[in-house]
Amino acid sequence: MIDDAAGGAPEDAEAPFWKRKGLTGLTDSEWESLCDGCGRCCLNKLEDWETGEIAWTSLACTLFDAGSCRCGDYENRLDKVPDCLPLTPESVPDLTWLPPTCGYRLVGEGRDLYWWHPLVSGDPDTVHAAGISARGKTFPEDGVPLEDYENFLVDWPGENPMEEKAQAGFVERR
Repeated sequence: MIDDAAGGAPEDAEAPFWKRKGLTGLTDSEWESLCDGCGRCCLNKLEDWETGEIAWTSLACTLFDAGSCRCGDYENRLDKVPDCLPLTPESVPDLTWLPPTCGYRLVGEGRDLYWWHPLVSGDPDTVHAAGISARGKTFPEDGVPLEDYENFLVDWPGENPMEEKAQAGFVERR
């Protein structure tokens, strides 16, 4: 179990950092490496102001690189995209729209990363091979009026294919 309030409490010094540390105890490089490169967080979302319910779209941020599923200008994203929300150890617990497979969300909840996460697999392409990423599933937001976003509603970014497979008996739950 991770003790995030204390910045992480190692139970096993041999365990990977995400199992030993909470979000607040990570170095900058550890923090950045928690991103699996799925690109789901870069999709536009619609929020019902009355209920807070999030509806996902397949429209990607103007800076989204559809091939790599990463930000095309990460260092300057906050200046170029005013509604980009940076992930921080403090903000992650409150961001209900983070995908259920997100490394930040999983570690913040004291859970392990999935087998396809690059930190586990050692290969940044496993997130794409496993079908988790947004690769090949998005459209650019550029030129699409806000009132047309509803024409691009999708469910897959908020779903966890690993849970669906576990419920069907194809994989074991952790």
